[in-house]
Amino acid sequence: MRHPRARYGGPVLGPFVSREQWRALPDEVVLVDVRRDDDGPGRAAYDRGHLPGAVFVDLERDLSAPASPEQGRHPLPAPADFAESMSRAGIGDDDTVVAYDDAAGVLAARLVWMLRVTGHPAALLDGGLRADDERETQPVVRPRRAFSAREWPPDALAELADATAPGNVVLDARSRERYLGAPDPLDPRPGHVPGARSLPCRGSLDPSGRLLPDDVLRERLAAVGVTDGASVVSSCGSGVTACHTLLVMEHLGLGGGRLWPGSWSQYASDPERPVELVDRYG
Repeated sequence: MRHPRARYGGPVLGPFVSREQWRALPDEVVLVDVRRDDDGPGRAAYDRGHLPGAVFVDLERDLSAPASPEQGRHPLPAPADFAESMSRAGIGDDDTVVAYDDAAGVLAARLVWMLRVTGHPAALLDGGLRADDERETQPVVRPRRAFSAREWPPDALAELADATAPGNVVLDARSRERYLGAPDPLDPRPGHVPGARSLPCRGSLDPSGRLLPDDVLRERLAAVGVTDGASVVSSCGSGVTACHTLLVMEHLGLGGGRLWPGSWSQYASDPERPVELVDRYG
């Protein structure tokens, strides 16, 4: 799917912005912190210091519905719930958002994808939060803004059945170790969906956390069967870091990508579903 651009107005942005591009944007751009602590929600990290002017949005509360074995750890919230979260954060229909985290963007990508897929201008700050960034500790509270609820576009989403359907290129954005079955307390079972192809989201980044050159990214995607128009199902552990893969595809002008929100946490919850512990494409 090719995401709609700036349906509500504001500057037309690609899915990633450099520091220089971000600083050149109008002052009214909303900066959003989407960090998590190692043990869960990232509000404590935000309170210890965030980029000046940034509001906090919580992955669990604002960008996900309640977890369940049937839907996975981070189902997409109902459109009305997402709209309420954005309104509460002071993000309105006409606002442009730049989001960041301290994980090179692989978490904040969830918010950016959710906004872009519903026609709102949003971008990921390439490289995310840096150790030498100026920070402030005072929480930023923006006035409540009107944010319209919009249904998630059906052609932007994949379901569990799509993960095993012939003709789909299923990508797994988790680390290669988890893909190959390394134990992880987050996962119901080790391994991956049979036929899924390993494409760790962090492999799209250089050591500083910034995007690799476009030609390198294209080669990386092509090596796992992603070409323009391919029917791509983007997955990970729970539909969060898979959004980063979709933003990279959009950045390169590649259509055909869909998010599987349930991802491995949904698939692996049923012990009767077969799993794979080898990489048949590697």
